[in-house]
Amino acid sequence: MPEDITLSLKNLGFTEYESKAYLSLLRQAPLSGYAVARDSGVPRSKIYEVLDNLVSRGDVFISHGEPVLYSPKPPQELIESRRLLMARQLQDAQKELELFQNQPTGGDLIWDIRGRDEIFFRFNELIGRAAQQILLQIWQEDFDEIRSALAQAAQRGVKINIVAYGPLNFEPAGVYIHEPGGDEITREYGGRWAILSVDGREIVTGIVSLGKESRAAWSAHLGIVMPITEQIKHDLYLAELLDKHRDVLEADFGPALVKLRDKFGPPTSIYRPHQKDG
Repeated sequence: MPEDITLSLKNLGFTEYESKAYLSLLRQAPLSGYAVARDSGVPRSKIYEVLDNLVSRGDVFISHGEPVLYSPKPPQELIESRRLLMARQLQDAQKELELFQNQPTGGDLIWDIRGRDEIFFRFNELIGRAAQQILLQIWQEDFDEIRSALAQAAQRGVKINIVAYGPLNFEPAGVYIHEPGGDEITREYGGRWAILSVDGREIVTGIVSLGKESRAAWSAHLGIVMPITEQIKHDLYLAELLDKHRDVLEADFGPALVKLRDKFGPPTSIYRPHQKDG
């Protein structure tokens, strides 16, 4: 059987045995099933199953006489039927895809997550989807909740940078210690938060130290993702600047740049939560 014809029939949805049977019928139809098997080389144990498939698809015609005879759909009709089928399938696919595209997917929504366990479940789920970059702010007390997921992301080649409140050892990532440290921030604001940005496309951010009362927001809304991602980046920039030019910066702005925090920081009572263990 010529290779080009075999490939053409395969592209039309024919199996190898179907191709052999169809070409045999093209050469000398009508034929009985026994004759098709003998001429085509399709095993007799398979020939009637193969012919039934061709008949049900409309590629071969059957005459229920004695014996039962088979005849192929002429090539022009075969090609035209495939063309009409493909046009209909493409049209249906276009309609379904456009309908799906017009359905709201929740990408512009901000989802409210409640409870520490649920929040860190979402953290781990997002980290598991990360493909390129993870930016994170987190207290050392909470880091073990996501350590394993971050290690797996690092193994996938995801670049990870962390702003840590308190000493944190995690070699696969760039870790930058926030100043002032976690204890001072916790006393000032009354709780611990965590912020995650994945691939600059999705974020989770919220207070995580209030047990079941912990609350966070999860969103892929550009208006939320962009400023929160940039916030983490700016804390990373500041950590680098303090590392390289601490003497100069602290001479002007005080230890850990406290004068800047006093100047621009809002009253903590605006968003100070009720302190709970967790």
